[in-house]
Amino acid sequence: MSTTLQELAPNLFDFWDEFIKSIIETLQMFGIAGIISFVLGIFFGVIFVITKPNGITPNRLINNSIDFFVNIFRSIPFIILIAFMIPFTRAIAGTSIGVRGAIFPLVLGCVPFFTRQIDLALSSIDPGLIEAAQAMGVSNLGIIFRIYLPESIPSIARSTTITAISLLGLTAMGGAVGAGGIGSFVLRYGYQRYYNDIMIVCILLILIFVLIIQLIGDFIIAITTH
Repeated sequence: MSTTLQELAPNLFDFWDEFIKSIIETLQMFGIAGIISFVLGIFFGVIFVITKPNGITPNRLINNSIDFFVNIFRSIPFIILIAFMIPFTRAIAGTSIGVRGAIFPLVLGCVPFFTRQIDLALSSIDPGLIEAAQAMGVSNLGIIFRIYLPESIPSIARSTTITAISLLGLTAMGGAVGAGGIGSFVLRYGYQRYYNDIMIVCILLILIFVLIIQLIGDFIIAITTH
């Protein structure tokens, strides 16, 4: 089996250690940035929804501020954003290359998208449920944790799946500016040296990652939908 693989992808085996390292770097970037983006995205998404004019705690200043920053950072292509943020990344992380240097721009590129997804998920909840809870004297925190979040779990799971797949693509794109990972590996060996076997294997690997993410997301959606 190993011999067959080596015959099909000889160049990949020449750089096998770097290939494994690139996979680990991609998983590190995806995991760390994903967790941070998930927490911040839900936080800002909830704040955005409840501060709308028809929300449970209307606040035009906070709502407009979140809306402004989300729209600004969503409209900037990630490859431009990560290059533009290099000075800020160095100031925050101490470096702008490698896994540590990639986390900040990845979070910055992911959170606005996920915040908007959470906004859509929470806004789809029946307003009647909110009104009933308010009539029963449920506090704002109670409405958030007993109605908004529980009732929108399937939608949040769907949004998380979409965002996770997008984040995986951002980690690969980050390789163009020294973030490491599979994207950097493909650029150095698959693209610049024209090693097509490396290119094909890495594409298949990304497709497998996407499939796993989608299957996990579909499973969570299926068990939480009622």
